[in-house]
Amino acid sequence: MDNEFDALIIGTGQGGMPLSIAIAEAGWKTAIIERGDVGGTCINYGCTPTKTMVASAREAFMSRRGADYGVNIGPVAMDMPIVRERKRQIVRDFSSGSRAHLERTKNLELIFGEASLLSGNEVLVSLPDQSERRLTAQKVFINTGGRPAIPPIPGLSGVPWLDSTSIMELDEVPERLAVIGGGYVALEFAQMFRRFGSEVVVLEHAKRFLPREDEDISGALLQILKEDGIDVRLGVMIDKVESSKGGARIYSGAETVDASHVLVATGRVPNTESLHLDTAGVKVDSRGYIQVNDRLETSVENVWALGDVKGGPAFTHISYDDYRILRKNLLQGGGGTTLGRLVPYVMFTDPQLAHIGLSEDDTKARGLRYRVFTLPATSIARALETGEPRGTLKAIVDLDTDQILGFTALCLDGGELMSAVELAMMGGLMATQLRGATFAHPTLSEALNNLFTA
Repeated sequence: MDNEFDALIIGTGQGGMPLSIAIAEAGWKTAIIERGDVGGTCINYGCTPTKTMVASAREAFMSRRGADYGVNIGPVAMDMPIVRERKRQIVRDFSSGSRAHLERTKNLELIFGEASLLSGNEVLVSLPDQSERRLTAQKVFINTGGRPAIPPIPGLSGVPWLDSTSIMELDEVPERLAVIGGGYVALEFAQMFRRFGSEVVVLEHAKRFLPREDEDISGALLQILKEDGIDVRLGVMIDKVESSKGGARIYSGAETVDASHVLVATGRVPNTESLHLDTAGVKVDSRGYIQVNDRLETSVENVWALGDVKGGPAFTHISYDDYRILRKNLLQGGGGTTLGRLVPYVMFTDPQLAHIGLSEDDTKARGLRYRVFTLPATSIARALETGEPRGTLKAIVDLDTDQILGFTALCLDGGELMSAVELAMMGGLMATQLRGATFAHPTLSEALNNLFTA
């Protein structure tokens, strides 16, 4: 068995997988190593399964609202085994399709096993049959992603807590779900299970809701979640957790919260501990994330890191853009860098919270002269016509150049509207040009006319 390669990629996530195919098709002898299912977090545990279940939750929500549209449906009940199987099938389809693509690519070997570094160009792979392969390569790329972080809460190990992976395997709707954490993952699941029929309480340690967002935006989303019947509690410091009546009791000072199920959604940590990075001299930060420069190079020559394992924005599209940067530098003459790239994101609550560019807080911190444009979703014709007028739009515009510095859409299909503004920003269009553009009526995009007139 030949164990010498031009390149080794550790992890089949949304950066490593397309990178392996690109360099193999360019003639490099390549191996990609995977310890689990092909596709990484996004396909198996993140974007694909969660958004599949979000769709089920939205159908339940809209069914209960049928009477608002003159459609009488009757009582709505969830069949969680069907929700789960639909999610599983889509994940299987995506993962198996990705695996097939890797396996049919010339010059590329897919190896299943646990990888660890012996040096900057040597990787030891522990195979499923307990044997080992010692691989060498001129270049090594690390794309091992991350996993849910579990906080050291006293008593937590004594209750059957859930994380963002295991909660999607439930075959019943929790009677009362306590969500520890108040970030994007926590809120997507909180609203999802509220729509499935659970009572939901969110316990967030921060005193301000979604502190990374401008306060007017986070406040608007908080109000929407409360309207949906979600009990959001801020500034909660959890002292301990105990088993109680088949569920759990959570203690915070003099307050207690009883729950049938507990979801822990307090962030993520990198999958680096089994890589033995110190053996190869690859530097990590205090949280274990691999340190890279703007070209994704690590502290060791010819070793790169891409995707969530390197820290920074933990989004699939950023991992994929990391791949494009490496492809440009390795195969297309260079010039690829993370400097100055736009970082869009969407939180798939309903309505979606989507953002691109600078927030107002960011703009203030940079000392820029700016104007703020806002428009309530109640002023968007398409939102009113579809009966979904909750939310708001907000744009930050440079006062001197009229360039759009940032945009947030908390509204129906906010991610699609944000993407339209991102294209405008990429093309250097000014706010006045969007104000005067002719958009089809009635679409969400035409709201940009009114937003930049406001």
